[in-house]
Amino acid sequence: MSGTVHIPVLRDEVVDALKIEDGKIFLDGTFGAGGYTTAILETADCKVVAIDRDPDAIARGKPLIERFGDRLTLIEGRFGDMDTLLQEAGIAHVDGVALDIGVSSPQIDEAARGFSFREDGPLDMRMEQSGPSAADVVNNESEQNLANLIYRLGEERHSRRIAKAIVLARTSGAIVRTSQLAEIVRGVVPRARGKDTIDPATRTFQALRIHVNDELGELDRGLAAAERVLRPGGRLAVVSFHSLEDRRVKTFIRTRAGKTARPSRHVPDTGATGPAPSFVEITRKPIGPGAEEEKRNPRARSARLRVAERTDAPAWDDREAA
Repeated sequence: MSGTVHIPVLRDEVVDALKIEDGKIFLDGTFGAGGYTTAILETADCKVVAIDRDPDAIARGKPLIERFGDRLTLIEGRFGDMDTLLQEAGIAHVDGVALDIGVSSPQIDEAARGFSFREDGPLDMRMEQSGPSAADVVNNESEQNLANLIYRLGEERHSRRIAKAIVLARTSGAIVRTSQLAEIVRGVVPRARGKDTIDPATRTFQALRIHVNDELGELDRGLAAAERVLRPGGRLAVVSFHSLEDRRVKTFIRTRAGKTARPSRHVPDTGATGPAPSFVEITRKPIGPGAEEEKRNPRARSARLRVAERTDAPAWDDREAA
């Protein structure tokens, strides 16, 4: 890891939310460039178990092992498997879980990883560097499937037009570069007018990245796993970057806190009760970045932090939460 200190989005807010104290154990489920892990370990004489599915992130973190010694444990794996990974490390419970959902800054900045269209690179987007790539999806899925996933995961209203253009373009040869795909999308999606407008390719790239890495499924598994590994009084702090993620986090926390609304006021209240609340909602509204952080790091603009505290009730069975 270079000598440059990476400052993650909403770092101070996440550190405050976790209630870090000497002797406690925390889990950083999205190690990335090590920003949250470093901040936690610098705050108190505590321990951190850091997980990342990207082997490059684990390799970059080795210097932190030299700095913090046995206070830091680095594990390559998915945060959706955090309970299993902790058990394998001999740890049953932790006092806090931090999750920063989505792609990390090193993944975006390295063109060879194929996450960004700002610089040309292979159309890859695989966080684990294995399995089907974005190019496999773009070149093999049907027009209907492409339109559906771009609409559902990118919230792109021009999804059918984009899918049609992709299928037409690939009749002339495989689409294997980020610049190829970006130009195809830009050719059929008009650029919005005004300030702060995003590139027309942004939503399509977001949709492919979420699909390739099953990011929403991983988020659901990670939230449920965090419920199982947190001690009573332990804090869950989740930073998300778009509405698809934030909606899932909000729903999970409110459901586990027993705040699920009745489907209709006309439905009789039968008095039936579900499982005891396993979380207390700490942030009724999400915490966003301040003006200074947005100026320093434009990527932080869409970040939202939600925090919940574990009760002493048993973890819900996923079937009960459905």
